[in-house]
Amino acid sequence: MPATPGHPLAVVDIGSNSVRLVVYERLARSPTPQFNEKVLCGLASVVATEGRITEGAAGRVLATLARYRLLCDNMGVDDVFVLATAAVREAKNGTEFLARAEAVMGRPVRLLSGAEEAELSAYGVVCGIHRPLGVVGDLGGGSLELVAVDEDRAGAGVTLPLGGLVLRIAARESVAAAAELVRAALKEAPPLTAAKGRSFYAVGGTWRALAHLHMEERRYPLRVMHGYRLPAAEALAFAERVAGLAPDDLAALPGVSPGRRPLLAYGALVLAAIVRRMEPSQVVISALGVREGHLFRLLDPAARHADPLISAAAELGALRARSPLHGPELTAWTDRLFQALVPDESSAERRLRHAACHLADIGWRAHPDYRGEQSFDLVANAAFVGVDHPGRAFLALSIYFRHEGFGNDRVPAPLADIAGSRLVQHARLVGAAFRVAFLLTGGMPGVLPRVPLTAERKRLVLRVPALLAALPSERVAGRLKQLAKLAGRDATVDIEGRVSAAS
Repeated sequence: MPATPGHPLAVVDIGSNSVRLVVYERLARSPTPQFNEKVLCGLASVVATEGRITEGAAGRVLATLARYRLLCDNMGVDDVFVLATAAVREAKNGTEFLARAEAVMGRPVRLLSGAEEAELSAYGVVCGIHRPLGVVGDLGGGSLELVAVDEDRAGAGVTLPLGGLVLRIAARESVAAAAELVRAALKEAPPLTAAKGRSFYAVGGTWRALAHLHMEERRYPLRVMHGYRLPAAEALAFAERVAGLAPDDLAALPGVSPGRRPLLAYGALVLAAIVRRMEPSQVVISALGVREGHLFRLLDPAARHADPLISAAAELGALRARSPLHGPELTAWTDRLFQALVPDESSAERRLRHAACHLADIGWRAHPDYRGEQSFDLVANAAFVGVDHPGRAFLALSIYFRHEGFGNDRVPAPLADIAGSRLVQHARLVGAAFRVAFLLTGGMPGVLPRVPLTAERKRLVLRVPALLAALPSERVAGRLKQLAKLAGRDATVDIEGRVSAAS
């Protein structure tokens, strides 16, 4: 069933541990959720012990599906895709259950094979991580899917019976016995052995809960889970520590839902075994998986190749900036400047600067005293994909500096630490350039192409045609001088051949 362009759509995921509904604003390269709800139903544990979906378990799932159908009808969502995974796949009465689920939803339910589930998980990571390279692992309640990923391509995947619920039952709630089962299952896992030294992308609620604990322990300043990275050695040590916690200690863990706590040790055990087996460079948490992978496959080829970060930033700029046309002009204007000003600007830094150009004016409706702070919070915590945490920090700092200036007391230190010194300096230059641009344009298009700012030898030169000679005020000159000082240069305003130093 194709999606209707420009309209909301939804994915219902009948998983092994939870049943989730996510409604997305529309089909897009950077999918934006507008409603997200899950209910823990624990199908995998029932199937593992009974071999079938019991009437009690089926009743819980079907009641949840009935609610989801009403929600979708009320939100005007016609395109609803219903997916079922490992627990339904393994149940003796899975076909009967699917028929009942389809009757409740009024739509077909697609039962994914293990290979299909692995492939969609991989494409979810392709959707949400910029140029991923390594192995995607999707840990559910019933199974673990492993599949290699290389930028926009997914390799052949494998499915292993290592989901938290199934593993816990198979090991009779013994973590030591579970460790043996995990080692045996991972012994022959081609995606892991073929990708040593690359990244491991962790998908699934149990691993997200584990990462949340790690964030809490570090007092990490960002609350965004997607793109959170742990060096492999640190991930291994932390996972081993959680796997060794006593049941009472697990039950007392803060910030983790009661339904997740019993599975944390098993999820940690699987992650530790993967890190030892694969020896990745890092573990990266992905909040996107099967659902977003399904949406990604619905996109046409041109849309799949679009940059998700630039798409999301441009969309937010179009919604909140004074003019959506100003962002593209600001991109071209800063391109010309930074080619000479920062000749060693990397392609990754240029990509972040382009995203910042689309976001530069999203805070204009706020009170002037709070524009920097509000823009900073909005960008730092936005539902962007395709950007890591240092890049996210850079974007937030660029927009913050654009409003607040550059006093040392004005630098939000925690995010500056995440960004690193080079990106912080780059953010200062970008923010300073924005401060000049917006005084010239008032946030509206049509001016920047006519007033190029270039770096020539030891000077920044703002060239202004005679018709716009009144634009470079003393305030503009002051901000130009501020930018030049950050760049270690002098500043000049050239009005159709009439040159004066900015002061």
